[in-house]
Amino acid sequence: MVSPDMRAETLRRLRAGTGRLATIALKTLDADYPWFRELPAQERSWVGSVAQAGIASFVAYFADPHAGHRGTVEMFASAPPELTRSISLQHTLTIVRTFVSIVEEHSDEFASPGAEAHLRESILRYSREIAFSAAEVYARAAESRGAWDARLEALVVDALVRGEVDDDLPSRAAALGWKPGPTLVLVGQTDGPLGELQSAELRRAIRRAAHGALVGIHGEDLVVIARTDGDREELAQTLLPSFGPGPVVVGPPAITLVEVARGTRAAMYGATAAPAWALAPRPVSADDLLPERVLVGDAAARERLIAVAYDPIAAAGGSLKETVATFLDCGRSLELASRTMFVHANTVRYRLRKVAEITGWDVLATRDAHVLQIAFALGRLRDAAATPL
Repeated sequence: MVSPDMRAETLRRLRAGTGRLATIALKTLDADYPWFRELPAQERSWVGSVAQAGIASFVAYFADPHAGHRGTVEMFASAPPELTRSISLQHTLTIVRTFVSIVEEHSDEFASPGAEAHLRESILRYSREIAFSAAEVYARAAESRGAWDARLEALVVDALVRGEVDDDLPSRAAALGWKPGPTLVLVGQTDGPLGELQSAELRRAIRRAAHGALVGIHGEDLVVIARTDGDREELAQTLLPSFGPGPVVVGPPAITLVEVARGTRAAMYGATAAPAWALAPRPVSADDLLPERVLVGDAAARERLIAVAYDPIAAAGGSLKETVATFLDCGRSLELASRTMFVHANTVRYRLRKVAEITGWDVLATRDAHVLQIAFALGRLRDAAATPL
């Protein structure tokens, strides 16, 4: 049994030795734990503040155990909220264990004669309260950070969908852990309207498949922007079950945020236009939907379609442009096109094969012919507008 005088003497010794205990604790952390040595100076000072506050809190707890919970919570008030980002809960508990072991090791020095066991029991009870308080602090920080990250993620995805890459967007994306690199953009729909819990579960499922992916859920529209150093097609197939029925569009390859914004816009237009192509694969590339994107008013798709499917043929010279135009205008009939141009049908075939080599589109295939027909119509309209009357 500890007498009041023994308790008062122990409390006096603890108050006199708080500075020494804090110094010993920091030296022990520095000697035993590499993660502590590698912390920047500012964050080490935060840990020092927490250690000093913890020791002062223990002294207050020892003086009045019934006020202990408030003291343990206030222990973390000495450090900024950023501490929970820099130091994990596991590391925080390591600090607590270090402090407990130091007080136990020096109990003979700080306890009055005969009160050593009482001091050790007090520090063990206090350490339990500290552990619970630390978990509470980290849980609140995680909840707050999660809400902030969700708002920030929504801002970033909305900006990319609108194609607005201002000076602030890179820093906002970086705050979410985003780094420039090969990026996959997928746009489709959810499996019907989602509640808050369903949306949260969908985000978790997507991030399990693509760590750090940005996810935007706008009504029933689902946008996934995922960094990947692996195979894009493989990741797209992995993420496909996250989408509901209907088209899923893959944006063009992108690395920088500007390219990601363009790719996201292309995929959004592609998702709107995809129903116009009944036999579109799933997922389908936004670049494979250029004609349909033109129909829904995508100006970038119009310029790209002309650039990749009309201009190379026109620049090739010879009779290639005339041959493609005639073949398409003749209902894709080799015989009618050859008679119209007064050449042999094999000559038309040869020229059309050259077009496939130049553009990658085979005008003899139904889908490719459709792409080239839209491209030629757009190219002619552009050329006519540029020709002075």
